[in-house]
Amino acid sequence: MTVRRREHGRRGTARPRTSPPAGGARPVHRVRVIGRGLLAAGVLAAVLTGCGIRATQVPTDAGPAPSRARCSLPATDTAAQSPSGVPAQVFLLCSRQLVSVARSVQVPEGPTDGERRVSVAQELLDELAERPSHTEDQTGYGTEVPSGLTVSGPREGDPDGALRLSTAPERLTRYALAQIVCTLAGSAAAGGDGSVVLGGPAPEPLRRYECTPGLRADPGSEQPPSTEVGTS
Repeated sequence: MTVRRREHGRRGTARPRTSPPAGGARPVHRVRVIGRGLLAAGVLAAVLTGCGIRATQVPTDAGPAPSRARCSLPATDTAAQSPSGVPAQVFLLCSRQLVSVARSVQVPEGPTDGERRVSVAQELLDELAERPSHTEDQTGYGTEVPSGLTVSGPREGDPDGALRLSTAPERLTRYALAQIVCTLAGSAAAGGDGSVVLGGPAPEPLRRYECTPGLRADPGSEQPPSTEVGTS
């Protein structure tokens, strides 16, 4: 009986438990799992950085898609409203500045130079009063020249080349008058010196208006530069 008890005691001897490492260190196999996770995260961050993508937890908004540049027309849209005729330039408003736009006007042959100048001036006024094309409107172009504005030649006693408008210049807005002055001053309707003589219906006084760089840059700040023109 004594021998049996001794053998039974050998079989039932429990294996001593392994105490945790000093300092509370975790088992080796758990450290390996965490190490692999950190390594994978590091590789992913490196790939994203290499592709130019910065990791973020906050969604970003790139904003709306860029629109067509203001005051910049494609070449195919120039002179679109009058496809045939004599090339001309009119000044429209864009970003509170005067910007030249290509047009093409119809100029009937007149018996005298004076009549041809009046015809050119009327065609240009009509173009200024015309609503800008869809593309021009989308890129910020506009006009303040009223529709129905007419022009006539010099009256008795007026100097040659004078143009009289159906509405006195001082009754037009600054923007509208600046558009008219710069458009007519650089056209065949004027003398070719960068100025134009304008007045209202007779006997309104006449003034010589100039299209200056300052006027084109800021047409709404003041009236176009002008000097009084005498009549005989």
